[in-house]
Parts: sequence; structure tokens; C-alpha cells
Amino acid sequence: MNATGHMSVPESSIRYDGWRIVVVCFLLATFGWGLGFYGQSVYVAELHRLRGWPTSLISSGTTLFYLSGAVLVAFVAEAIKAYGPRNCLIAGTLAMAAAGVMIGQVREPWQLYLANVLLAFGWAGTSLGIITNTLGLWFDRKRGMAISLALNGASFGGIAGVPLLVAGIGHFGFSGAMTIAAGVMVALMVPVILIFVGRPPVPAHAAAAGGLDALSPRQIRVGALRDIGFLSVSIAFALVLFAQVGFIVHLIAFLDSVIGRERAAMAVALLTAMAVVGRVLFSFVIDRMNQRLASALSFASQAVALAILINVRSEVALMAACALFGFSVGNLITLPALIVQREFDPRSFGVLISLITAINQITYSFGPGVVGLLRDVSGGYALPFYVCIGLELTAAALIMVRGARTFQSG
Repeated sequence: MNATGHMSVPESSIRYDGWRIVVVCFLLATFGWGLGFYGQSVYVAELHRLRGWPTSLISSGTTLFYLSGAVLVAFVAEAIKAYGPRNCLIAGTLAMAAAGVMIGQVREPWQLYLANVLLAFGWAGTSLGIITNTLGLWFDRKRGMAISLALNGASFGGIAGVPLLVAGIGHFGFSGAMTIAAGVMVALMVPVILIFVGRPPVPAHAAAAGGLDALSPRQIRVGALRDIGFLSVSIAFALVLFAQVGFIVHLIAFLDSVIGRERAAMAVALLTAMAVVGRVLFSFVIDRMNQRLASALSFASQAVALAILINVRSEVALMAACALFGFSVGNLITLPALIVQREFDPRSFGVLISLITAINQITYSFGPGVVGLLRDVSGGYALPFYVCIGLELTAAALIMVRGARTFQSG
């Protein structure tokens, strides 16, 4: 593949090579979220059952995974620039698969921590940071649609990946199921990446600049952290994802006492399905929208949903609230990339998205713990969910603050 071949076909054409990259990223997200993000709930339960370790000890490994991944994802843009998207995607696949095998084999707590650090490398190479950076190399006008469609793999990883993993554990045991899942990931992803991920096109802005960035990644980060417009985006989404992840992790526990475990599971499935629906519907219009306003409305809709969940006990209303909350869940990991693309120098896109992703992940890794602590202190979920509402509404106001354009990457 070469740049000329890419640029001769417009992004809107189904023949454009970038849509093959979308499919690759969809598959990558399925495994990345299935074995990384959603898989953690399976690992905690299985290791507690098999080894008898305290849940707090196993969960601390999960926290290590999130924090290590957040540090690593901040440097994804440099890794892609140095080694190319193909090599980085393959490295992420192999690291994720190796970590999966290790988690299935752990016998001591230190082995679990080591496996989670390796899993963090896999997460950095299969999740949001690398997917948005990779698609950013192929897409400009249709970037929002491309990212939205690819990240449906994240939801698919939760909808299909986790049940398949649980079923595999029932048939082959924990170690056997993890080894098989890792083998399937490598057998599918490595050939697909080698075949379809070639050399990205040369964007017009890079050609005009001679392909050289005026500022180093470090200078871009320093400048961004002094820019009101960038800070309003990164802080707003960090607050919302803190609330969102904290709420979702505790949703079954909250609904269990209200409508029962079976209905609670159905509510979570509905929330996840609506995340897919919302992401797909938004993908057709998201590139033409006022993305800050769309973000603010999404935050506010989640606050409304939380208020209903706290104050209403009708099963129909609770299900509707979960659907309303879920509708915007998928778009909240797409919108930051689109705002950055629209408001900042295109040459800074990869570095800034990696930075936002790292900030968000560090912040939301504490969400479940804080929500749980507030629940224990107050004796119920009303207080922590009201705190989440406050964070959502604060973020809705903050995201509308653009600030002066003080930061440029060249």
C-alpha cells in the first residue's frame, strides 16, 4: 500500500483502504475490552474462588492494571511514530495474549501483579489510545464515524466476549479457557493486522509541513496542560468517566435489592446494547455536530437517568433510565478525539488523544472504589449516585468553556 493509492480514493468511498482498518480496530477492541476491561470482573471472581484470596487483594491487581495502562497509553503516539501502527498493534496483541495465559496460571499474588502489568502493555496496544491514533492516520473528514464504528468492538467484547469466556471456564477450567482465548486472539489478529494494516496515507497538513512537527511530544503536552480549551475537555471527560465507570460497576449491586439479580442483569445488558445503538446512530452525524454541546447534553442525560434510578422504584422506569444512561456511554470515549481534531493543530492529534486517554483512565480507575466507600459510609447508593450527578452536571458546564486558543503545535 502507498500514499498515492490511499489518496486517490475518497474517505466516503467503501473502497477506501481506511475502512479495512476500521474492521481491524473493531476486532482489536473486541479482544482488548473482552480480555482487558470487562475480563477483570471474571478474573476477580475466579481467582477468589480458586485461590481463596481476599477480593481486596485481587482488586488491587486490577487497580495496578488500570494505573499502569494509563501511564503507558500516554506514549502510544510516540510508539506509533517510531515503530509504525502495524508493529504496535501486533505487539499489543501478543502482550494481551501472553498476559491472559499468565493470569490463568497464577499461583501467588506477586504473579497476579506481574500479569496485570503485562496486561497493561496489552491494553495500551489494543484499546482506545491506539485505536484513535491508528484511525487518525487514515481518516480526517470521516474520523468520527470511523472511530465510532470501530469502538463498537468494545461493547461487543462485553456482550459476547465475557459470556464466552465464562462458558469456556465452565468447560475447560480457568487456565484452559484463558489459554484458548489467548490462542484465538493471536491466531485471528496477527494475520489480519499483517494483511490489512499497511502504510497510512500522507495527510495534506503533513505534506504541507514537510512531514515535520514543529514541537516535540513533550512540548505539546506541556502546552496543552496550560491551555484552557484542552483542560476543559480533559477534566470534563475525566469527571464523567469517573462517575460512569463507578456507577456501572455498582449497578447490579444497586438493582439487586430493588428488582432482583435476574432483572438487574437484564438492565445491564440493555444499557450495553443502548451504548451500541447510540454509538452507531451518532456515527452518521457526529462529524457535523457541535461536539461540545453534544457532550454537555450527553452528560446531562446521564444525570437525569441517575436521578430516576435513585428516586423511582417502577421496574419499567428503572429499565428506561438504564437505556437512557447507556445511549451516551459509547459516545463518551469518541467525542474527546473529535473535539481535539476540530480545535487543535492536526499534527498534535496523536499526542493529545494519548494524553486525554491517560488522564481519563487514571481518574476513572478510582471511580468504583470511591462509589463503594460512599455507599459503605452512607448505608446506601443514594449519596454516591447524587455525587455522580453532581460530577456529570459540573462536567456539562465545564465542557462548554472553550477558552482562548493559546496552544498551537506549530
